[in-house]
Amino acid sequence: MAKRTRGSHRPGQRHADRHGSARPQSQFAPRSSSALSETEEARAAELESEIVAQERAADSGRNRGLDRGKAIEAARPGRAGSGGLLAARAAEEYAYVVRDVRRILLVGGTIAAALAVIYVLVDVAHVVTIG
Repeated sequence: MAKRTRGSHRPGQRHADRHGSARPQSQFAPRSSSALSETEEARAAELESEIVAQERAADSGRNRGLDRGKAIEAARPGRAGSGGLLAARAAEEYAYVVRDVRRILLVGGTIAAALAVIYVLVDVAHVVTIG
């Protein structure tokens, strides 16, 4: 039988009363905003605007993909709409699978058509004789 203990003695978890805060305290004090020079502030503003522009572009691309997926689902009657984030990611990530399956079907169809033509030439039209 296991020994009974009070509280949690799992690694990485501390009791707040005995050991203080579990979060590490930063040894560096944050600099006040007056300590930044004008060039540093200008550079920070420039970087922030670039980051915001990149986030907007990524969001618009993601929203376009979601809108396209919703339009496709709306065109399919009898299907439940799954507008979840997981479905959107799956649609993006597995688009290459759909493309590969289409290629496989195209190659298989081409081979079947070639075999049908060879069958007609050999057995029906007797163009090629064996032996």
